[in-house]
Amino acid sequence: MNQDTEHLKILAIFHYVVGAMAALFACIPSIHFFIGLAMATGTFEDTDPTARSIGAVLMVIAAIFILLGWAFSILLVVAGRALSKHRNRTFCLVMAGVSCIFVPFGTVLGVFTILVLMRPSVQELFAESTT
Repeated sequence: MNQDTEHLKILAIFHYVVGAMAALFACIPSIHFFIGLAMATGTFEDTDPTARSIGAVLMVIAAIFILLGWAFSILLVVAGRALSKHRNRTFCLVMAGVSCIFVPFGTVLGVFTILVLMRPSVQELFAESTT
């Protein structure tokens, strides 16, 4: 049991780290957002209505990517917190699967999280904390 709790603590820490990295990487489309903002407001010399429309679309797409990245990173941190408290095993498993999309760090984290959470002793540990 002591080894299981130690593994869960380490996984929780790595969830925090990968969540912070994902939040940082989610800020990259802000470059596109500000270029789109400049296009949409007519800051550039070209005041063509088509360019303004393209700038607005660029802003919307960039904002969607930024918000989805931030939501993903917040959910990773919440999953790390749940792992440290031994609660919401199903949520942690779902987030482990979703984190596999964030290559390469999320993939490694997701695989190891799934491996640890599938152990019968860890399942008992989560069952004990819910009662």
